[in-house]
Amino acid sequence: MRIGIFGGTFNPIHKGHILLTEYCKSSVNLDKIILIPTYTPPHKVSKELADEKHRLNMCCLACKFLDDYAVSDIEIQRKGKSYTCDTLTSLRELYPQDELFLIMGADMFLTLDKWRSPEIIFDKAKIITIPRDKSDYNDLCEFYRKTLKPMKAEAVILKNPVLSVSSTYIRENIDEFEQIESLIDKNVYDYIVKNNLYRK
Repeated sequence: MRIGIFGGTFNPIHKGHILLTEYCKSSVNLDKIILIPTYTPPHKVSKELADEKHRLNMCCLACKFLDDYAVSDIEIQRKGKSYTCDTLTSLRELYPQDELFLIMGADMFLTLDKWRSPEIIFDKAKIITIPRDKSDYNDLCEFYRKTLKPMKAEAVILKNPVLSVSSTYIRENIDEFEQIESLIDKNVYDYIVKNNLYRK
């Protein structure tokens, strides 16, 4: 199988995340998408970060009715700071015969050479990235050619951006459903309200 791996804080997960993975799934012919909420992200600590169990549950709700989606608690179970090289090493053991594709946005892609043990990442998975907007597609291609490809990375750079949604905007407007209705799954929103998440 061709498996897309998409990690993040998902604080909360929103329709932009799903649109991105669906675009990758159809463009690269992926058979399955695995969402991996982080435990403690190494570069992003927020006072508004919901408990990992809540973020895991919201991911499950967001893809409940989507074909070929799964949610993994591999980083939550590991606890502590999670690094992609460790996660991919574990996933490679779980899926030894499958082809892994690590999905990420443009900002992450452009810093990949500075991540922990990038050579392990490139050995375990191919990379899929998408531009923030149409103007930076060439920048991504150039960075791949000059920096990542010499490091033995294999990457697929898709041409079209997808809906840009801010988790911060959703958290800030959690009491104004009409403002975020088109950006978040209703089941996820109901879960947020029921569990009193992101309330000021």
